[in-house]
Amino acid sequence: MNNQSESANLVKKYQPLALAAGFGSILGSGIIVGMSATITVWQIGLHLSNGQVGVISGALTFAIAIGSLLAGWVTKTFGLTRSFNWMNFIYAIGALICVCAQNYPTLLIGAIVTGMASGLDLPISLTMLSHDAPDDETASKLVASTQIFWQVGVFASYGAAFIVSKMAGASGARVVFACLAIFALFIWAWRTFSSKFKAFHEEGEKRRIAKESKYGQTTKVSVKSVLFGKHKKMYLQMFACIIVFYCCWNILANTFGQFQTFMLVQAHASQTFATGAGLVLNFISLFAAMAFAKAAGSSYRNKFFVVGMIIQFLGMFSLVVLSHDLWPIVIAIGITSIGSNIAGEAIYKVWTQEAFPVEVRSSIQGFIGGFSRFLCGVFAFVTPALAVQSVIKKTMLGFSIMILVAFAFGIAMTRLEKKYHIGQ
Repeated sequence: MNNQSESANLVKKYQPLALAAGFGSILGSGIIVGMSATITVWQIGLHLSNGQVGVISGALTFAIAIGSLLAGWVTKTFGLTRSFNWMNFIYAIGALICVCAQNYPTLLIGAIVTGMASGLDLPISLTMLSHDAPDDETASKLVASTQIFWQVGVFASYGAAFIVSKMAGASGARVVFACLAIFALFIWAWRTFSSKFKAFHEEGEKRRIAKESKYGQTTKVSVKSVLFGKHKKMYLQMFACIIVFYCCWNILANTFGQFQTFMLVQAHASQTFATGAGLVLNFISLFAAMAFAKAAGSSYRNKFFVVGMIIQFLGMFSLVVLSHDLWPIVIAIGITSIGSNIAGEAIYKVWTQEAFPVEVRSSIQGFIGGFSRFLCGVFAFVTPALAVQSVIKKTMLGFSIMILVAFAFGIAMTRLEKKYHIGQ
């Protein structure tokens, strides 16, 4: 009982830091969903072609991927704390470029800048939590809680898009991106000037140095030394399971994240209905994310994973066997979203932060996230063609198979956790 109380007190103590990191997740999902929910508005307001819409969506995904891939280099070059503090300032600049965009090239540049900053912030923020948290259990709970904020960002973006859906031209989209820019500047100021966060960072660094001294660590820890060193079998097995799981899952999640509104409009929904449906469905999904955050540090985590993967499969496969009219798509999106929040991004974050040494977590998570985003970016160029009514059943069958592959590698990861006593 005392241990549970102490654990709860530690989580409460570091909750402000999780909140600041989680706000970065709001911006991360905000730019993806914000662009998705307003892309038809941008298209009308700036007179974009379908090809230009595809390029903007693909470029945003590639920018997030490149940012994730550079996370390790950025933290080594500028320091973990400085990178954590300033990344959202760059995000705000990109969002403001979008607000002021009067043509296709400017909107594309704004999407790229914002996407890169978003891609960098996620692995850096999670590594900051792991660095500052006093123990692994607290770190797991803090990291898992950031998924709630990711879902809040989805919900808020759909809410903002719904509110401004009746505005003329691209005005509504500009309002959404202005909100993202203002919020990013607030987070930048909070992270940078908070004395409490500064104390957390200093304490975390002292613990890291003390741990190195205790275990006599004299060699520099790198991705190469971890994946191909003394314990390479363990780390390579976990790395393979996580990257296959996340790539398969993320292609599905990215498609529904970026093209949910597009798919609904293709099924003859209005812009207001499409954004309103996203608002309602993601509000329901928010409770699933909250439930997983509570279970992240407990023995129920793997049970949540199994249930979540089954739910996602049923959601996708329903569109294979049922009709592909508007309401079946709405229901499938809702079911899949609930499953994703208890067996998707959140479990991937926890696995990555638990499985590897803190010195390489941002690099490894950045690589996995970046590589998966790269695949999503390639896929985004063809998604509009795959989301139309004539081929959507075949597309959903392919997604159903990908969920099963992700499920298999996820189960393998849970077994490796037990075998190597990770996260137990």
